[in-house]
Amino acid sequence: MSERSTGEIIDSHQHVWNLERAEYAWLGPEAGRLYRTFDMHEVLPDFEAVGVTGTVLVQSADNDDDTEHMFEVARQNSLVVGVVGYVPLHEPDRAADRLAELQRERKFCGVRNLIHDRTDPHWLLRPDVDATLGLLEQAGVPFDVVGVLPEHLRAVVAISERHPQLTIVLDHLNKPPIGSDDWQPWASLLAEVAENPRVYGKVSGLYSAVGQPGDWTVETVRPAFEHAFDVFGAGRLMYGGDWPVSLIAGGYARVWRGIRDLLADVDDNDRAAILAGTARSFYRLDDTKATDD
Repeated sequence: MSERSTGEIIDSHQHVWNLERAEYAWLGPEAGRLYRTFDMHEVLPDFEAVGVTGTVLVQSADNDDDTEHMFEVARQNSLVVGVVGYVPLHEPDRAADRLAELQRERKFCGVRNLIHDRTDPHWLLRPDVDATLGLLEQAGVPFDVVGVLPEHLRAVVAISERHPQLTIVLDHLNKPPIGSDDWQPWASLLAEVAENPRVYGKVSGLYSAVGQPGDWTVETVRPAFEHAFDVFGAGRLMYGGDWPVSLIAGGYARVWRGIRDLLADVDDNDRAAILAGTARSFYRLDDTKATDD
């Protein structure tokens, strides 16, 4: 595969954030090069070089300000085909009102909360959160789970049983132990989660879990990708570039080359699904056609 793909590419996981527009509780000086505002125009050259034809903006803060900022960016950029926003899952009444507001936005395509930043690894199983997940299920709104712990995968198993019609995607495949020799319990739990056909995975953010994030190589990532491919299949996997977080792992181009190399031996139909088709169907992007600019 060449540097630039000739087929459709939908980046299912991209961020923008503006320190003057929203509060990002996780983002401080300790975040190093990520501690600044990142605007859409900065990633466009990388998108052009790779051949990205559409991108999904994903929330970076548990507040409405960040979500509103993403919608503003989406209105100004036709390349943005979807926005995964925030509703307060732990406040069902307010979440219902906010969800109704977001559903009026043409590019709204999903909900996420920063569960990995919460001290309670069982937060998703709280009754108030569960009530709001029921609202997402009823409304047909997909749910991004940004998990990092085995408990997060176990929670997804429980959620799947309680809400069998809720569609879920695991951001970054729940952070597999890349660089480690021990793939358990991640591997077995991922397989268990994948038994639910409404759970999907993002081939995104697959950086080294040992040492520095940029220590990953294609070969250290390959076991995680191949396992995910085995348990989900191409029809439930989608590519995500994870910009600008990818900057701490070598940058957008390096991450793309890694994905390209992992897909080198995948047949054309499966490659097309991972690079665009899965994201399009999961987020219902054909319903969010963008002609703004």
